[in-house]
Amino acid sequence: MTMDWDKLRVFHAVAEAGSLTHAGETLHLSQSAVSRQIRGLEEHLGVTLFHRHARGLILTEQGELLREATRDMTRKLVAASARIRDSKDEVFGQLRVTTTVGFGAMWLTPRLPRFFGEFPDISVDLLMTENVLDLPMREADVAIRMREPQQADLIRRPLFDVTMRFYASKAYVERHGAPQTEEELRAHRLISFSPNARQPAPVGFWINAQLELAHRSTLLMNNYFAMLQAAEHALGVAILPDYLAVDHPELTLVAPRLHSPAFTVYFAYPEELRRSRRVEVFRDFIAAEVETFRAAT
Repeated sequence: MTMDWDKLRVFHAVAEAGSLTHAGETLHLSQSAVSRQIRGLEEHLGVTLFHRHARGLILTEQGELLREATRDMTRKLVAASARIRDSKDEVFGQLRVTTTVGFGAMWLTPRLPRFFGEFPDISVDLLMTENVLDLPMREADVAIRMREPQQADLIRRPLFDVTMRFYASKAYVERHGAPQTEEELRAHRLISFSPNARQPAPVGFWINAQLELAHRSTLLMNNYFAMLQAAEHALGVAILPDYLAVDHPELTLVAPRLHSPAFTVYFAYPEELRRSRRVEVFRDFIAAEVETFRAAT
């Protein structure tokens, strides 16, 4: 039994949106046109694909089976399109990169001017989130994560190790001194990532152990940029990833013998994008930036 590609495309949009109206907006079709396509597909298959109710549409069991197929089709079509568009002589198109908020905003973004200088026709969609996006399902093309990705069918490579250390501004050290030991640190205000925020497990345990000590006071945040600002404004001693120190020489390392366990930053992308020129040039750019970063640390 053959099926109409247009009807499948419309079905996939409706299944993902859960609404005829929202699917129509995505496809630039009227709600009635979308509805006709769905009815036609249901009649062709002889099944009901959606339960209709006041709050929207819910897939039936048969609809769920068809959505799995259309998701796989869509993923393969997107990958094929990317490979076709990639050129040996020109590199262009969109590249979706996911990473954490802190790393994306504070390490990656300052380095992107060099990337765009070399590849001005690539558009980068930088998805900064603590959530792990599904690369095989093409929620993103490339991931830079603070732990080794566990999803199957991924090419992954370690970039560098990160350690959490204690930093204060030079102005703070001039005013309050540079603590060297755990005991001396207790006399200072500790600026820390919130213990409820997501961290690599060994690092989270270590940060929680620091917060259990009787410091003068604490300032808890859920954003490394805000923590950096607090440290630069001499509010206290901040627990920050050491990759920040390279780009912020106004920070001074204190208590150098105290630090968290190291964790590894990984670069990953789906196996099916192995030959994508956009992924290839971005991977090589990140590798070169990492080498420069390592040389500076």
